[in-house]
Amino acid sequence: MQFHRPFKLFFVLGSIFITFLLMAEVTGSKWFQVLIGNKALTMTLGVIPFPITFIVTDLLNEYYGRRGVRYLTLVGMVMIVLAFFLLQLDMAIPAAGNSPVDDHSFQVVFFNTGQVITGSIVAYLIGQLVDIQVFHLIRKKTKNKLLWLRATGSTIFSQLLDSYVVIFVAYWGTYDFQTLNSISYTNFGYKIFIAIGITPVIYLAHYLIERYLGEDAHKMAEAALKEGKEEIQPYPG
Repeated sequence: MQFHRPFKLFFVLGSIFITFLLMAEVTGSKWFQVLIGNKALTMTLGVIPFPITFIVTDLLNEYYGRRGVRYLTLVGMVMIVLAFFLLQLDMAIPAAGNSPVDDHSFQVVFFNTGQVITGSIVAYLIGQLVDIQVFHLIRKKTKNKLLWLRATGSTIFSQLLDSYVVIFVAYWGTYDFQTLNSISYTNFGYKIFIAIGITPVIYLAHYLIERYLGEDAHKMAEAALKEGKEEIQPYPG
């Protein structure tokens, strides 16, 4: 079987997406603080890997259209659910007497992760679907111009929803409203700062993808932009 370049690219981008998505889920229960002046801002570790998933989403949207992104979004959701059930199974298995990690330590870390995953599933679906639609809308309105606008604009809307939904669903009833609102706001601000800061990386990624795909890049981008009723067929590379 011969794997054409568009398929290889989709596979690599999809692998990056799933890896960063799952890392955001399993590390999201740990909070850390950043000192800005005399003020300590609290964030979750999930904010470090998670913005990468929206960059990959924008790249996939650019060349594979909404169908391609929705497919990967569905796969990502299934992987999150699978990870949740695997964690439940792992926590139910008693640790050996000589285990370097005892049951209590394992439960403390991953029980909270299970709660975060529950909130993340809801936030993930909402955020991804909003990102896909806003990206495609801006792209059509600007006639495939202003890459920075559609990449950053779609991320702002999606991350705003994601940042608040995941925190409030995961920790509602455990912490007071002020604490949850503060963490959500800080997470959102950080993600937007990163989204704007890595705009040059998005342009670089587009350049590298177009070099890799050659003429197929333009064909795929045009097909993704129009994306009518017909399925977007992969172009041999």
